[in-house]
Amino acid sequence: MVSVDQVLSTLSTVIDPDLKKDIVSMGMIKDIEINGGDLKFTLELTTPACPFNDEIEQDVRDAIAKIKEVSKFDLKVTAKVMEGRSLSMDEMLPTVKNIIGVASGKGGVGKTTVSVNLALALAQTGAKVGLLDADIYGPSVPLMLGMGKSAMEVDNNKLQPAESHGLKVVSFGFFAEQAHQAAIYRGPIISGILKQFLVDTNWSDLDYLIVDLPPGTGDIPLTLAQTIPITGIVVVTTPQEVASNIAVKAFGMFQKLNIPIMGVIENMSYFICPNCTTKHYVFGKEGAKRMSEKHELAFLGEIPLNPGIMEGSDTGRPVLVTDPDSPLSHAFMVVAKNVAARCSVLASQLNEEIKAEVATQK
Repeated sequence: MVSVDQVLSTLSTVIDPDLKKDIVSMGMIKDIEINGGDLKFTLELTTPACPFNDEIEQDVRDAIAKIKEVSKFDLKVTAKVMEGRSLSMDEMLPTVKNIIGVASGKGGVGKTTVSVNLALALAQTGAKVGLLDADIYGPSVPLMLGMGKSAMEVDNNKLQPAESHGLKVVSFGFFAEQAHQAAIYRGPIISGILKQFLVDTNWSDLDYLIVDLPPGTGDIPLTLAQTIPITGIVVVTTPQEVASNIAVKAFGMFQKLNIPIMGVIENMSYFICPNCTTKHYVFGKEGAKRMSEKHELAFLGEIPLNPGIMEGSDTGRPVLVTDPDSPLSHAFMVVAKNVAARCSVLASQLNEEIKAEVATQK
């Protein structure tokens, strides 16, 4: 008869490719039941969006197959997103496990398009996702999601996020009186609006809150970094050297604030000719990848230049909604899974730091 210790010892040989730790020490094996030669347990993955989920599951099945005493095996696979920020230090948003800022060094790189589709891709994996449009001067998330101006409500002095395609959404663009007017505010007022959107909103339980930041290194990114603990920042750029050089400034700002840089996303990487199916590198080739290697940052993926993405943004019909099985949607899904994986890595590092601090205090 197989024993629990035998099962755990065998499974301890299965290593999570991202976290570089065995799944037993990570607490990913739950509810082991043994009845003679029948074995049953739950594999709880660190996120439903992990790019290695299928690989880990297959490794588990292969490991159990080596135990001769097991005649029947029933595996249940679930996922529970890890907390990538110090919730104990955040009394304002204690139910949001990960806050991910999406930044860029300059405008015109498609950062908001990436933010919207990143949020949608994470939601499609089964995660609970929120999207905060923090670009007060130029809010465009409602347009890209095809949402009305007055979609948000206030209840018990709390903003109630609008909902679209499984996302909880907050944006300054929902306020009708501002829809066609320029937002003319000084820095302190802008910072106050962002703080209100963050802490006076009923976000409920979220696995990921994606914050679409305005370009550059101004008041909004600074306010986000100084208001609440965040998991990290992803930077969107394009292949040109000039865009990559400006993106480095965004890295520098967040690094000075001790905010983790989760990685780089290259947008408008290439154009695939519909007639010859050849890749054309309109803005240069692999500029963001070279930059990420130079600064020892994760390269999270590349998004092609495609009229369908732009048209979807203009008409409020994102490609992940209209054509979820397309190569374009696949590109966004790859990026989303890589971002989720980075969240899990940072969460694991945070847990180790907490354990070390507790051990020191004893």
